[in-house]
Amino acid sequence: MDSSLVWGEQRLAHDDENWRRATQLLATAGIAVGGNRSWDIQVHHPATFDRILTQGSLGLGESYLDGWWDCGAVDEFIARVLAARLDQQVGRAGWIWASLKARLTNLQSEHRAWHVAEVLYDLGNDLYEAMLDPSMAYSCGYWATARTLEAAQEAKLDLICQKLQLRPDMSLLDIGCGWGSLMLFAAQHYGVRCLGLTVSKEQARWGAEKAGNLPVRFELSDYRKFNLQGAQQFDRVASVGMFEHVGPKNYRSFFDLVHRSLRSDGLLMLHTIGKNRSGDAIDPWIERYIFPNGALPAASDITEVSERDFVLEDWHNLGADYDKTLMAWHERFEAAWPQLAATYGERFYRMWRYYLLCCAGTFRARDNQLWQVVLSPRGQSGGYRRPLV
Repeated sequence: MDSSLVWGEQRLAHDDENWRRATQLLATAGIAVGGNRSWDIQVHHPATFDRILTQGSLGLGESYLDGWWDCGAVDEFIARVLAARLDQQVGRAGWIWASLKARLTNLQSEHRAWHVAEVLYDLGNDLYEAMLDPSMAYSCGYWATARTLEAAQEAKLDLICQKLQLRPDMSLLDIGCGWGSLMLFAAQHYGVRCLGLTVSKEQARWGAEKAGNLPVRFELSDYRKFNLQGAQQFDRVASVGMFEHVGPKNYRSFFDLVHRSLRSDGLLMLHTIGKNRSGDAIDPWIERYIFPNGALPAASDITEVSERDFVLEDWHNLGADYDKTLMAWHERFEAAWPQLAATYGERFYRMWRYYLLCCAGTFRARDNQLWQVVLSPRGQSGGYRRPLV
């Protein structure tokens, strides 16, 4: 018997109603099952749509990991699904549970913060060196005039330095400094003395070696334990791509750290992914496989917790630029995979590919945002001016 007929009988016996419903839902987003466009879905397992309709995002991502379906352009598939709001029509139980967990428990406790570093940032510098630009900037680039990933990341770093109004011999505290891309750039191009906090041993080791004789220092420390008495004062504070790991139970602790560490005439630059609506949880698949215990802030989360001690000087949305950044990371990851395959394996390849392309789709659909927020303790005398970059 023809294998396609056998497969069809299995599918019909399993749950033809779910197949019909999924096909109809996807059609409203301009997606065909078995179609020939890059964003059409190719289904390989008869229970695929049962899993997706029941578990939503988690089922979609896990069934992809298991090889149950494929798509030439996962990024565009996800963008179309989100634009059509199909995520609001299936598998909502996982989202609701994730939202309740984020509100009722401290998913970003001190112990869990170190666990995140081990799961995500200590995977191996070889992976990140292959995927990221030479500065190892693991956050959204700035593509206003850039044509390459390296240029976009350099433009982003320079934009941050200009927004912070850095001058020679200033001191900069970088909360969640990663591999030190901002500190290395600020020290080299603006003559700034930098201290970075990280919970990743691999990041600190790599960054310290790269810094050489530059006035840049890494400290393995959870932000909640740093400078408790406020003895250290900095001219500027930055946090780039770390606030997503803070969580609503700890927003107050984060801004308390900034308040006790920043001079009264200083500036804070907060660069973070954000969500459109307060109360929404992070995507359940992303939370389980990529960013354990992550939480995206809404705009109201930032303003409400910061208004006691800070003046909001500037708010800049670069969300569309993250789509381009993620696609550039994906291109580099695919090119490097033949050298990485023996170390990481095929399942990791599908997981990491899905992560990069899925996230690109969320920004393309404007379901997620990327904000650069500038705050000051007392408001800048004469007013704050965003640089024309």
